[in-house]
Formats: sequence, C-alpha cells, structure tokens
Amino acid sequence: MPRGPYAGALSNATELAARQALLDTAAHTAPIRALAWRIREATGRPVPDPDPLDGGVEARLLLLLETPGPRMSHEHAIVSRDKSGGTGANLRRFLGAAGIARGDTLIWNAVPWIIHAPGALNRAPRMAELRAGLEFIPALLELMPCLRVAVLAGRFAAAAEPVIHAANAALPVLSMPHPSPTYVCTSPAIPARIAAVLDEAAALLRGAPA
Repeated sequence: MPRGPYAGALSNATELAARQALLDTAAHTAPIRALAWRIREATGRPVPDPDPLDGGVEARLLLLLETPGPRMSHEHAIVSRDKSGGTGANLRRFLGAAGIARGDTLIWNAVPWIIHAPGALNRAPRMAELRAGLEFIPALLELMPCLRVAVLAGRFAAAAEPVIHAANAALPVLSMPHPSPTYVCTSPAIPARIAAVLDEAAALLRGAPA
C-alpha cells in the first residue's frame, strides 16, 4: 500500500484553497455555513465550515463526531474526512468500505466550535460545552430535508440521541465508537463495531427513497 501524505488532505495549502473556493459558490452548503456563522455569533468561538465535497443540506446521512480537534486551524477550518491524521484516514476507510457515497454524508460535531486554544493539547468537551452545542442540533436537522439516518460517533456525540429524537422521532439513530486511532487500535472489536454500524446505515440508505 502506498505510503506518504494523503493527496486530498486539507493540510495541503493548495487543496485547502480549492476547497475554500468551492465553499464560496456551493449552494448545497450555504445554509449550513449560515448556521455556522450564527453559532460563531452566539458563542464567540470559531466554527468550521462543512466540506463542499460532501452532501451539505442534500445529505441523507448525518455523521456526528464530538468536537473539532486541536490540530484544526482556527482560520479556514473545514469539517472533513480529508483532515490529515488517523481519524480522517479511518473515516475514509470505514465509509468507503460501507459503500456510503460521499454526497450522501454530512460530517458535523456535537460541539461544533473549536474548544482548544491555539497550540493546546486535545481535551474532551466539558458538559456545559456539550449541552450548549446540542442546542444547535435541531436547527441543523431543519436544514436537511433528505436526512434518512444519523450516526453518532463516540460517547459525547451519543448524547445527541434524545435531542435528535425530540426533533425528528422517526429518524433512525445509530451509535458507534469514535473513529480516532486512540479507540480503533485498542481492540479488534472497535473497528468491527464501526464497520457494522456503517453497514447498517448503508442498508437504511439503500432502502430509503433517494
């Protein structure tokens, strides 16, 4: 298998600039960018934009992670499977293995703003941050009329389940371990569980109207 940086990684300045240019014209991500701006205004914290190569408001699968990581730039940040590092690589691998089309997905975070100061080490979100972040989930769901399933990755994202059910009682909600290498490498049961949940999500998408 080839080694070296992933060619589409957003750590590449040229790729990041191209993705930002797409964001400036992409109608399918504009409403979510507007929501991100509202969250920035409400919290005073930087909120990454959605990836324009993903489905945006047309997505049928919401993949909810926990919070943007400490390596994410505070400027020009994008929530994406194309981040450099192990979590992005695992997301690409697991989603690809499940056969879930990129245009069917929106990747977001339970706490959508960057909680880390520049240069700070990674930390889990505080409960107050998590509660505040989950308040914006109903507004996100309102922007996604094609949504058919939500997948919650990690224990903090799992806290969104009652919020999602309150906003959309009919929406299937699945929970899986976080795809970070910190968890994936701890036991063979972790990647097996992630694969099984994404296979179930893919089956739901196949059975749902496009």
